[in-house]
Formats: sequence, structure tokens, C-alpha cells
Amino acid sequence: MDHQHIITIEPGKRSGKPCIRGMRITVYDILEYLAGGMTEAEILEDFSELTLEDIKACLAFAADREKKLFVVSL
Repeated sequence: MDHQHIITIEPGKRSGKPCIRGMRITVYDILEYLAGGMTEAEILEDFSELTLEDIKACLAFAADREKKLFVVSL
């Protein structure tokens, strides 16, 4: 999935953390909710401005970041 049009990084917003479509909801927030046991449906119910594509973009962003960390450590 191409997350580049969904995940945005703005220096003045949330201290430059990766956010969803310029909103104040960060990738980290979504990953924390998922790790805490919330389902995608529960997240979408709590945050009506989000879409399933937004959640998938967060996962893709995290996977890409993890892959980059692995390559750098080699």
C-alpha cells in the first residue's frame, strides 16, 4: 500500500510526528490502539473522520519504517 498520500509529517504539528492526512491523530496513536486490543471497527467507531485505508496506511508506514531500520543496521 502506498501510504505517502495519507501519512503526513509537519514540523509544527504533534512535534513532527507522522499523522494521518494532516489531522492530529498520529500513526503511533493508531498502533497503540491496535496493540491494546482495539479492533479496526472500534477505532473507526471512535474516530469517525478515519477510514479503513487510514488504518492500513499506518500499518504500512510502520512496516516500511521497520524495514528501513533493518537495512540500516546491516
